Amino acid sequence: MKGRSMSLSTKRLGAAALAASLLLSGAIDAFAQQKPATPPAAPAPAAPAQAPQGPLRVELQPSQGEWTKVCGRDQAAGKDICYTTRDFGQAADQPPVLALAVYDVKGDDQRIVRLLLPVALMLRPGFRFSIDKGATQEGGFEICFPNGCFAESKVKGPTIDQMKKGTSLNVMVKNQANNEVNFVLPLAGFAKAFDGAPIDPKVLEDQQKKLEQELQKRAEEQRKAIEAQPGAAPAAK
Repeated sequence: MKGRSMSLSTKRLGAAALAASLLLSGAIDAFAQQKPATPPAAPAPAAPAQAPQGPLRVELQPSQGEWTKVCGRDQAAGKDICYTTRDFGQAADQPPVLALAVYDVKGDDQRIVRLLLPVALMLRPGFRFSIDKGATQEGGFEICFPNGCFAESKVKGPTIDQMKKGTSLNVMVKNQANNEVNFVLPLAGFAKAFDGAPIDPKVLEDQQKKLEQELQKRAEEQRKAIEAQPGAAPAAK
């Protein structure tokens, strides 16, 4: 494996997600170093004019077919690291809203649950998460870009075991109106990916190229649809 750093593909992140567009080419420090993606991320759900009766619940669906496991060597730490990741949106054919990655360092009991969350959230409260109806755990925001914010929580092996057996991961944050938003992520397939073999870097790169082509095709179709509307000005190229 070459000694270059592994970087996340900013194009795949789309609207504030990260996940399976991860390009492997060495050490696994991509999440912390990632630049924001384009186009801008979808903002967190805004609060209605009147106070809601309870937390805003946002059911998310996978934006990619499967969980992706990527492994590599962190040259600086001298350790082997794997992470299992997936991005999620409000519908399979819509841009991602949120992404999840679970980092596993060989020889360490401590794991990292890392999220890429939408913008327009209150950072000081941090985030909370639970697996199904289990105990709530806390995490904090690390850094924000115009298109999304990275947040993480350090957990132990039992939490990962719960994720493997769980149905959903509930991520709780506060929006700009100080109302709680509960993102619900399905965990189906996580255990198989986490315990399974990592994806081949060449296969991952081919998947990304295919996805980029599909995104470009969709963008072109949307541009043509807008231009076809009566009175619409030609879109800038």
